[in-house]
Amino acid sequence: MGVQHVYIIGAKGIGNYGGYETFLQKLVEYHQDNSDIKYHIACKANGKGYMDEKKLPGAINVDEKHFTYYNADCFKIEVPEQLGSAQAIYYDLAAFKECIRQCQQENIKNPIIYILACRIGPFMGKYVRQVHKMGGKVFVNPDGHEWKRAKWSKPVRWYWKTSEAGMVKRADLLVCDSINIEKYIQDEYAKYQPTTTYIAYGSDIYPSKLADNDETFVKWLTDKQLKPFKYYLVVGRFVPENNFETMIREFMKSDSKKDFAIITTQDDVFLNELNQKLGFKNDKRIKFVGTVYNSELLKKIRENSYGYFHGHSVGGTNPSLLEALGSTKLNLLLDVGFNKEVGQEAALYWSKEDGDLAKLINEADNMGQAEIEELGKKAKQRIKDAYSWQFIADRYEEVFNLK
Repeated sequence: MGVQHVYIIGAKGIGNYGGYETFLQKLVEYHQDNSDIKYHIACKANGKGYMDEKKLPGAINVDEKHFTYYNADCFKIEVPEQLGSAQAIYYDLAAFKECIRQCQQENIKNPIIYILACRIGPFMGKYVRQVHKMGGKVFVNPDGHEWKRAKWSKPVRWYWKTSEAGMVKRADLLVCDSINIEKYIQDEYAKYQPTTTYIAYGSDIYPSKLADNDETFVKWLTDKQLKPFKYYLVVGRFVPENNFETMIREFMKSDSKKDFAIITTQDDVFLNELNQKLGFKNDKRIKFVGTVYNSELLKKIRENSYGYFHGHSVGGTNPSLLEALGSTKLNLLLDVGFNKEVGQEAALYWSKEDGDLAKLINEADNMGQAEIEELGKKAKQRIKDAYSWQFIADRYEEVFNLK
């Protein structure tokens, strides 16, 4: 049947600090020897989060606009920066048009265009028709409830919701990375009778390559005034729906003698607002320790934390949660459907009710080693059974009709 060409748009690049970017890196790596698939991946050429292939081991520069990564042809899309928050919409549309142009120029039949997130719903119809004309299909990965995110104003939220409806209506297939999201799409948009499938996000359970006495790790601990297994940890974007406020407030209420290390992007406005509310700068245990982009170091930091907090309340299967379950023994998760679906019996759960998490932290501090080890074993098994990258790469082969 020849090679199946798969065009993927919607991520800023490959291997950057984000869920879709990591997913692309793993998908291409795991399919590098598969001669039945040819990937074409749109990347952002400029602006915030742009793709810099020099930082991607294995990437080979072709020219200013192109580089290859294993068997993927990666092409860059320029985005006018003066567009502000409309950049993402422009970027996806320009990438979609470029995919169609390439297919027409190369006379590629039956392409699959796979769009990550639901940003271009109102414009979909015209382009989907063009893809169908070539015998192709359009697949969409609906990101987790973008319209619910607190950072957006009312009109922007309205746009995201309308856009989601347009994408669901016109997609040939919706690939949901969480059972909860698949159920939401089926219930919310029943009138469109959407075709959906569930493929999780992936992770691995290999230990960090860094030794306990590795200079990078030891220096990081010293700089941040932390000691192995004497700190709790959280890794995530500093946005309201990740519930940093609840976690910090409750930690301050707890009797824990351990530190709380927060790895996150810097947002001084949010930080100052939060400090005015909570006064966390007066609590020596609360430590904002910046970002960590070295994945082996990040894994080592996770492995050496006493426990991991996860407060995400929006979205599907969250990459930082999977990475935590793969590396940390004791995981304390916000009790919402998405997190419960992933963690099941391998984690402890807390609610946003006053005092609930503080009580759980005190209990966690007093847990026996055997109990912690048992939870760690269950967490790794959970990743192995349902979220390994090999398992996910195989599922994508099925969806691209190659198995």
